[in-house]
This record gives sequence, structure tokens and C-alpha cells, in this order.
Amino acid sequence: ERRPGALPCAGLQQASSPSLGKDRADTVIIGGGCVGVSLAYHLAKAGLKDVVLLEKSELTAGSTWHAAGLTTYFHPGINLKKIHAYSIKLYERLEEETGQPVGFHQPGSIRIASTPTRVDEFKYQMTRAGWHPTEQYLITPEKVQELFPLLNMDKADIMYNPGDGHIDPYSLTMALAAGARKYGAQLNYPVQVTNLNSRSDGTWEVETPLGTIQAKRIVNTAGFWARDIGKMIGLQHPLIPVHHQYVVTSTVPEVKALKRELPVIRDLEGSYYLRQERDGLLFGPYESEEKMKLQESWVTNGVPPGFGKELFESDLDRIMEHIEAAMEMVPVLRKADIVNTIAGPITYSPDILPMVGPHQGVRNYWVAIGFGYGIIHAGGMGKYLSDWILEGEPPFDLIEVDPNRYGKWTTTEYTAAKARESYGFNNIVGYPKEERFAGRPTERTSGLYDLLKSKCSMGFHAGWEQPHWFYKPGDETGYKPSFRRTNWFDPVGREYKQVMEKVGVIDLSPFGKFKVKGTDSVKLLDHLFANVVPKVGSTNISHMLTPRGKVYAELTVSQLYPGEFMLVTGSGSELHDLRWIEEKITRGGYKVEIENKTDEMGVLSVAGPYARQVLQKLTNEDLSDTSFKFLQCRHLKLSNIAVTAIRISYTGELGWELYHRKEDSVPLYNAIMEAGQKEGIDDFGTYALNSLRLEKGFRAWGAEMNCDTNPLEAGLEYFVKLNKEADFIGKQALRQIKEKGLKRRLVYLTLETDNVDPEGNESVWHNGKVVGNTTSGCFSYGAQQSLAFAYVPMELSKVGQKLEVELLGKNYPATIIQEPLVLTEPTRMRLQRKGQSPKI
Repeated sequence: ERRPGALPCAGLQQASSPSLGKDRADTVIIGGGCVGVSLAYHLAKAGLKDVVLLEKSELTAGSTWHAAGLTTYFHPGINLKKIHAYSIKLYERLEEETGQPVGFHQPGSIRIASTPTRVDEFKYQMTRAGWHPTEQYLITPEKVQELFPLLNMDKADIMYNPGDGHIDPYSLTMALAAGARKYGAQLNYPVQVTNLNSRSDGTWEVETPLGTIQAKRIVNTAGFWARDIGKMIGLQHPLIPVHHQYVVTSTVPEVKALKRELPVIRDLEGSYYLRQERDGLLFGPYESEEKMKLQESWVTNGVPPGFGKELFESDLDRIMEHIEAAMEMVPVLRKADIVNTIAGPITYSPDILPMVGPHQGVRNYWVAIGFGYGIIHAGGMGKYLSDWILEGEPPFDLIEVDPNRYGKWTTTEYTAAKARESYGFNNIVGYPKEERFAGRPTERTSGLYDLLKSKCSMGFHAGWEQPHWFYKPGDETGYKPSFRRTNWFDPVGREYKQVMEKVGVIDLSPFGKFKVKGTDSVKLLDHLFANVVPKVGSTNISHMLTPRGKVYAELTVSQLYPGEFMLVTGSGSELHDLRWIEEKITRGGYKVEIENKTDEMGVLSVAGPYARQVLQKLTNEDLSDTSFKFLQCRHLKLSNIAVTAIRISYTGELGWELYHRKEDSVPLYNAIMEAGQKEGIDDFGTYALNSLRLEKGFRAWGAEMNCDTNPLEAGLEYFVKLNKEADFIGKQALRQIKEKGLKRRLVYLTLETDNVDPEGNESVWHNGKVVGNTTSGCFSYGAQQSLAFAYVPMELSKVGQKLEVELLGKNYPATIIQEPLVLTEPTRMRLQRKGQSPKI
């Protein structure tokens, strides 16, 4: 096995005389690091013919060859755990399959928690791992001494993942390359891509010095050259190279004397990883954002021509405090000689997560870029992307790596500020409802930002700033993250009460908003959505399903004029949903125009029992229940400001959403606040909104439903019209799912907790076994107890069923109740008219 940092001998790479071999391909992959080669391997293995990979120098050049090669099952995310698990399982069998050694070591890994908050974090992570097949344990100090006898620690909690370890990145890539070739892919190098031209039929011309290849699709897997490839087609991918250093020591006698390999250590407070490398140690820190170094010149001027297997100048001073922390933790390190310091470029996206999938705004252009942890992600992401390319939908939900989570607002300055922060925060405590403040605000602020910013705690949503909760005299202000109830708990209760008893205003400007019009608009929406198309002047909630019947998106659809629609989605899904719709328009040849109005329109929502009373003061339009019914929409003027008003509210209370020109946000807000003085009007934020929607039993996309769930198990039957004439996407699959019967179902739970509330993604227990998972949760200020949605097997889904939910290492009693806890305002009104007394 190669020592990291030693250049591989030239003989290892199968000589590839540079030639294109063919002038047409199904898929052209640009970049021969471990991610690109893994994609070529997976596509070819799945039977795709004509897969061509182009690499401008040699395989592994860039970031792969000098990587430390760590592999771990652990990830704080949910479905990213699946990516890690797939990679490890693939690497275990790759040598046997390809005949190429991969240098895979699996001594396990231990994470060290040396503060009470870290212990909470481990417990928070354990309940998120409990419903996944991966092994993860909290272990005793005695067990740690047995695994890692060289560790100096008195009191610390340890998380242990058996099966973790490290792999030689060069050998791994060569094995994947051998596999790719065996299954028929062509790997060509050195062949540089010099230009990309998109043709009117959606295919691409890939230009190289050796000629042009015509491709059905192209995939950018070019590592820190990915920006340069993106620029060829007018895209500014938010990526930046970061200097990462690690140190290799000479032989350490105490390490050499060990009977078995040491597990990999991750000391979270010390912010470094440490592992055995032959008979010595290898150690890599993540220094703070003040000390870390970016290669910003590459962003402005491009990567220097000819850069391939070069390294940066090392700088041990920059990482000295981490070296000292490691010597404290592993004292034998003090006596060890450093024989090699590797300082190489790795690519960061603003939030450290890669960008994987098809790109909005460009047809048949896919990316797998921005990998800060390319070795552990390569196997799983190659498979994930290959499945998506071949099957037309992602195999599971990974919206957190959707390239379309970024947009025009992700400037170079923003990317640099975020990469600094993300690198320095590599081992920071991962709190629920985490906020990170570098690079904020972006240019993407709502019209009300300046007016509200000092009055509330803002949250970051797809580039926007949106109020989470508002301050009153006596409140402890600011961002105070915790695993337990914290400073926002009581103020959010106050806002909840405001909406339930009086009237509140919330800024919902971050919503994604699209206008759709054209001769085929009704036909298009009938095909895209499982619900019927709303009539003119009406609104409904509709779901776009995948061919397999999963919930790709949830939008509100309003027909404003005959054939002219407004579609509204959550802030995080804006370009994710737009890309899907645009692709269906192009594929089906629909005569439709779609326009993204997100940045130019503001949205204010007014909700609560006095909402009508307040708004009626500002307009001559009749807002009474008989004249302006629930789920109707119309254009009107409020205080002489033009708005599109929809009678709908995610609070489930009486309310309207008011869509208007962004420049009218301040005058509109001021007019509403002025008009509501007598009614005691006030602001509320998204935390209170979440509590209100959960009490009403409203589902949220990304939690109760996503590409992992079908609408039937999510309890969305009401919105799915299987008997409508149009053959909507996913209809056939849903019929089959219905026929087969469901295996699990979404249920509604109350919990008896103390100072902690469910968030979502926690393990649900029954009879000493994990049987399901929560999807979202919060404290219900109405019922004065915790509330959660959860998926459980059908046989455990009846009302009255007793279960347990694991929160911070403790199982709390939970009971399935009849939903909703609080009836919506339209339902209460209907019951009142019938002379029944509704539950509130």
C-alpha cells in the first residue's frame, strides 16, 4: 500500500494513448478523480453502453491522489448515512470483483466527546442512527482502552463505529477504473475538454484537442476544475479550493508493538482526526476560520494550467494548537518524527456538502462536484447518480446535495466566507435548528428585512433571511442553540397565542413562486399533479409525484385567469421544483411559458380570528366568508396596493396570503400593522408557524413526505385523485402501491417529555425494538405537551397504540392520537353552522 503523499509509480496506470475512440456517446463524464471513475463504473455495470470518461492529465490528479482516505459509516445527516454505508460495502468487495488491491483497512473509529454538550450531541446522533442498519454505539472508557491503548483520557464519552477505517485513494480509483473498463466504459486520458456546446435537441458537443464527441448528457465531475467547466456554459458553480494539511510520522515503537491496528480517532474538541499509517501515525486537523487558508486566486483566475499532482507549501504553525491537542490525547506522538506533511487542495461548497444531480436551467447537464469528503462519498454517490440517470428519478431523497439549492445569490464572496466557516466548523457541535452566520445577509433579502432585522432572530432559508421568532422586552435575545428548550421557547408560545387569539403577520417572501401560462397550461398541470387542476379564482394543494409514486414536491396551485397559474413552493425547493417542471415541459413539447417570480414578489400572511376584521379596513372588496371563501384567490387592492390574495394559511387559522411586488412590502406591512392596532396585531415567526401547523396535522414536504415516501402512507389521499382522467406522473405506480397495501403509515403522537422536544428523525421504539422514526415534532402550546409525526408499521398504527420515542438517550412514552389535535378554522366554522361544538 502506498504511503500517503508518496507519488504513485507511473507504471500502475494502464497506459491510455490519448484518443477519443468514438465521436458519439450516451454519457460523457468530465474528470477522472474517484467520483468520476465511480460514476463510470456504476453506469457501465448497470448496462449503459457508450460511457466515456475524459480526464485531462491522469486518473486521481487533483484532490484524490493526496487524500487521507478516511471511511466512516457516521454522518449527522439522514440519507447521507446510506451513501457512506454503500461506499464501505462496495469497497469491501471491490478487490474480489476487479482483481485490483484497494488497501482497505477497517479497524473501526472512535469519536471523543469531552464536554457535557458533546455528550448530548452523541445522544442526539444515536437516536438518528437507531433506525438505520449501520452499527453505532456509545462505549465505556474500559472498552476504549482495549481498542486504543495509547489514548490518554480520564473522563470522556466515546462513540464507536465498527467497520470504519481508511482506504488508499489511488488504489481505490484504479480498482474502480478496472471495473469500469471491464463493464465496457471508455476512460480516455490525457484528453482535455476545451469547450461545451449545447444543441437545440438537448444533446451536447464536447470539444477536445483530439476532436468532438456528441453526447446525450454530460456530467461534470471535475473536482476543483469544476468551476472552469461550468463557466464554459455560463454557470458560476459556488466552489472554492481549501488548503488541507495532514502529517505523517515515522515508525512509533509503541504503535509497532501493537497486536492489531488502532481505530481512527476523531477528537471533536481538538478538531482533528488521527489514524495509524503503517507503524506510525497520520494526523489531520481542521483549523479555525481565522487560520485556515483558501486558494482564492483559483476562483478569480482559474486553476493554473498544468496543475495536476502538485501540492502547496506546508505550514505547521497554522495547525500547531491542534498538534498540541493531539499530543495531549496520544502522548506517543510527542516523541514521533514528522516525515511528511501533505498540504493539498480539496474543494468546498459553501456548506461542505457536494452538489450532485441534474442542474436547473441547462438541459442534460449533471454535476457531482464540491466533495470535501470525496473518498467516502465516491462509491455511494456514483451509485446514486447512476440510478437517477438511468431511472429518471433519485433512488432516495438527498435534497441536501441538490445543486439547485444554490442560485444567483451565491456570489464568490459568499462562497469564500462560507467555505472558511464550514472548514473551521468541521467538528463544531451539530445543534438542532442550527444557524451559521458567515456571508449573511446575501443580496437576497425580503423587502421587510431592514425593518425587522433588529426585532427578531432571523433564520437562513435558501439565501433569504426569515424571522424565526420576535423579541419583547425582558426576553433573552439572540441565537442560543441547545439540545433542550432554550431562549425562544416562551416567546414562541406568546406568538402562538397571538395567532390563536388575535391576529398575527408573518413574512413568507422566501416562498418559490412561478407563473405558468400558455395554451397547454391546464394539460401540463393535469399531467404534473396528482390533484385536479383548480378552477379560475381557486387554489388547491397539489403534489408532483415521481414515476415510482414518491412525493417529489408539494405546491399550492392557483388559477388566476383562464390558463394562467401561480405555483408556490417552499424556499428550499424553488429550483428543485422548477427544474422538474421545465424538464417535463421540454420532454412533452407543451406550449407553455414558465416564469420564476421568486425574487420580485413579496408575500405577507395575516392569520388569526381578527384577520378579516383588520384587512377589511384596507379594502372595499367584500372579505366575508360567503364572498371570499376558503381556497379562493383574487386580485384586490389593500390600502391602494395591488395584491393577489389567497385565502389559505399554514397556521390552519382564518388567514390570507398576500402576494405583491417586493417594493410594496414595507408600505403594505405598515398599512396592515396600522389597521390592526385596535385588534392588538403583532408579528410571528416560523417557529410558531411550525407549532400551529403540527397541531392542525398539516404535513410538511421534506419531513412527512419526500422522495422516500408515497402520498398514501403519508396520509395525503385527499389530494391524490386516482380517478381523474389525466394520466398524471406516478398514477400507475400508486395504483399498484394501493393494491399491494401499505407496509407503514404516518401517525400522530403525543409525548410525555420534560425539557426536550422531538425535532424529527428520532427512533421510535416498541417492546425494546426500534420500529420507526419521527418526521417532525415540537411542543404543542395548545395541549401543553410534545407532539410528533412518525412512520410506524401498519400493525402499530392504530389510535391508542403506546410507543416510545428516544430523545437524548432516554425513551419517552408516546401515544398515537386521532389527528388533528386542533381543528382548522374552516372545519370549525362548518361544524358551528351545523350546530356542533368543535374541538379547538
